[in-house]
Amino acid sequence: MDIDEDTIDLRSDTVTAPSAEMREAAATAEVGDDVYRDDPTVNELERRAAEAVGAEAALYVPSGTMANQIAVHVHTEPGEELLLERESHIYRWELAGAAKLSGAQTRTVDAGERCVPTPEEVREGLVSEDLHRPGTGLLSLENTHNYRGGVAVPVEGIAAAADVARDAGVPVHLDGARLFNAAVALGVDASAIVDPVDSVTFCLSKGLGAPVGSVLAGDEGFIEEARRVRKLFGGGMRQAGMIAAPGLLALENVDRLAEDHANAERLAAGLDALDGVNAPAPDTNIVVAHSDEAEIPAADLVEACKAAGVGCVEFDEHTTRFTTHLDVHADDVEEAVDRIGDAVAALSA
Repeated sequence: MDIDEDTIDLRSDTVTAPSAEMREAAATAEVGDDVYRDDPTVNELERRAAEAVGAEAALYVPSGTMANQIAVHVHTEPGEELLLERESHIYRWELAGAAKLSGAQTRTVDAGERCVPTPEEVREGLVSEDLHRPGTGLLSLENTHNYRGGVAVPVEGIAAAADVARDAGVPVHLDGARLFNAAVALGVDASAIVDPVDSVTFCLSKGLGAPVGSVLAGDEGFIEEARRVRKLFGGGMRQAGMIAAPGLLALENVDRLAEDHANAERLAAGLDALDGVNAPAPDTNIVVAHSDEAEIPAADLVEACKAAGVGCVEFDEHTTRFTTHLDVHADDVEEAVDRIGDAVAALSA
């Protein structure tokens, strides 16, 4: 998509531009070779990131997908099963990485609007190793749940599912790409969400506004093995302090996520008021608009919005995603609703 200065880009919170302070931090960062663990800026980012989620240790990686796939690789043995939600990011949008990179077979649970399997669903999904079956090697959960509309899954839901798996000797990974959005929406510390699981991923390059990078956190032994797997997957970095420095500033952006959530509420209300469009009130910064009543395919709506100067993405046949972020302000939301309204009217004519 061609983006100009008049476009209100709501495709994702990954499109945020680094602040002037982040650019300055990158330019002046103290650096070293991170593969040798000599980069003091990366070391400080990993220390503070682990502290932010209540973990023993953390590892800085280029992307959330790599972080998730490293976790799968460390937790499982080839041939074991990975149990996860049917619409989870790892299953839906990571190019079958669990199978390709780790030899893991996936088994899915449709948690629907709950976004997290119930204890009963986890118990039913777990497979014991025997002569014919591989056994479950990992349960993966997601919070917020991207495809379901940025749902902030309550702490008790995560804990209830995780407890069943861990009681069965199965580790639990949390894809927390937007973990801090969930924490802000739920009014809890991120460590409370992470406490029931064995490892967690969170992104610095989404709502927190850094240009590059994600974090994988867990206990010290897990992170030591994850560091080796990061190298295996081509993620060993050298003078990475230049991209880690903005990540340190990104960790200070947690509280302002509430602004994105408020803007998303305004956006959803405006879209829901359009004829033929259903946009439920969001938990966090992701708005999903359903246009089946108006008989407008999402692909057509995306193109019409693009022509009107609004960026969005197709999620399903009649579902379009709009995502607020730190580069989108309240007046942008009002303007976006007007432009989208014109697009919907033109498509409905």
